[in-house]
Amino acid sequence: MSVRIIECVPNFSEDATRRSRRHRRRRPYHGGRDVARRQSGQDDFEPLIFTFAGEPERVIEAAVAAAKRGGELIDMRRHSGAHPRFGAMDVCPLVPISGVTMEETVAYARELGRRLGEELGMTIFFYENAATRPERKNLATVRSGEYEGLEAKLAKPEWKPDFGPAKFDAKRGATAVSARDFLVAYNVNFNSTSVKLANSIAFNVREKGKLKRDAKGEVVLDAKGERVFTPGTLKSVKAIGWFIEEYGVAQLSMNLTNVSVTPVHVAFDEVCRQAEQRGLRVTGSEIVGLVPLKSMLDAGVHYLRKQGRSTGVSEAEIVKIAVKSLGLEDLGSFDPQERIIEYVLAKGGPKRLADLSLRAFTEVTASESVAPGGGSVSAACGALGAALATMVANLSIDKWKERYEELDAVAVRGRDAHAELTRLVDADTDAFNLIAEANRMPQGTADEKAAREAAIQEATRAAIRVPLRVMEASVEALELALAMADTGLEASASDAGVGALAARAAVRGAGLNVRINCPGLTDAKEREAFLAQAAALERRAEELESRAIAAVEAKLG
Repeated sequence: MSVRIIECVPNFSEDATRRSRRHRRRRPYHGGRDVARRQSGQDDFEPLIFTFAGEPERVIEAAVAAAKRGGELIDMRRHSGAHPRFGAMDVCPLVPISGVTMEETVAYARELGRRLGEELGMTIFFYENAATRPERKNLATVRSGEYEGLEAKLAKPEWKPDFGPAKFDAKRGATAVSARDFLVAYNVNFNSTSVKLANSIAFNVREKGKLKRDAKGEVVLDAKGERVFTPGTLKSVKAIGWFIEEYGVAQLSMNLTNVSVTPVHVAFDEVCRQAEQRGLRVTGSEIVGLVPLKSMLDAGVHYLRKQGRSTGVSEAEIVKIAVKSLGLEDLGSFDPQERIIEYVLAKGGPKRLADLSLRAFTEVTASESVAPGGGSVSAACGALGAALATMVANLSIDKWKERYEELDAVAVRGRDAHAELTRLVDADTDAFNLIAEANRMPQGTADEKAAREAAIQEATRAAIRVPLRVMEASVEALELALAMADTGLEASASDAGVGALAARAAVRGAGLNVRINCPGLTDAKEREAFLAQAAALERRAEELESRAIAAVEAKLG
């Protein structure tokens, strides 16, 4: 399962005279596996922008704390600034990062809005995907009139807020809450100092496009007298050219407002194409702030495929290819551990078995501790089996370029299988620990006994489901090992055979774990269903192993 992560990007209205107090606003964001990242707006705009991410429930708690603190520190009656705004916490969008759908993020945004309105007495409007009315979808519409026009606006029935009072709060103003797609601030660098050329590319690629002109060079107007634009080549992109004095180069600065519509690598390739037409060369690019892992993986896979190389390589290798292909270290360093949201969030978490060296894993397995045990070792065996099948597919691609699509598909399946089995190394130990915790629950009263028994039953189900999943993933590894024993590189036939043997051992070992835990289930029907599923997987594994080894033996002679 993916880790459930959402990002929150609250914008606070900040007068230039109050910037010395910025450090006080960081206090609500700390602790746990959540990450706080502060960004300041440019002097021309004056908003103070925070970004923080983590599990949805914790993010909502942090956002409520941030709103409370912002309302205490900021007085809109003393605020001035060029940037559109109508409240102390002006906007507060939530963004799905991983393991959370947009629909779920909308629900979280509305829960956040409810809490801000009911608990803090703030005036709340929903916009974008969280909007409750079509006319409020656009932020500019919701914020029209800004702070100065808010009192009159709230007096109108059609502007009743979604939550909180319709009465004007002179100190805090109002707040707009939304659920939106991830926005990546992305810049592309040129081997030029010409802002004019950079802007000509900006006008060609941005969604808004450039002004349409007639044969005389005059701007074309529509029937209403409005200027007509020729749309650009990239959807959900805003762009402008500028000169970076520090590095002495022109740069195209873009906001990719929906990376599912225009991913980072698509924007980069299009800018390269436009630059070449103008005699420019792209020297690299930079991502401002944090970026989702998916954006980097999509880019890495894209460039690997362009090179005719296997995409079934490790996640770290895919990210490395993305960094190199996009030139993300052209103007400075790009450390994936510091710049990819999921990696930043993983820091400081508990030490996992899968992160240990082979020696350390072997030694902790051999220790007096009851976990890790056979279940974790079975998952590790399955991961190695899948990895060997993946290796043969990757080596085979180098020999048979004409079979690229077929072999790359095998490599990707293998990569996914060994990644899943690696995750299950820890999942099995976690499941064992759940049973131990449930058995330690109090049982002094009838209610306590019932709660303890229910917890034991649920933990037992988890302790069965995990090895069943190990069996399923290891059968997948066996299928791949058989395919590579049959059609993979002959020089690697023994590797495919060892992969099949390791995966078969994983299936049998995990099956033993299913059988030892099943007696703990009180539901006989459920118990028999689990045992039948395990038996079917064992039969399938036995057949696959036999066929794989036969294929290997035939090649070895």
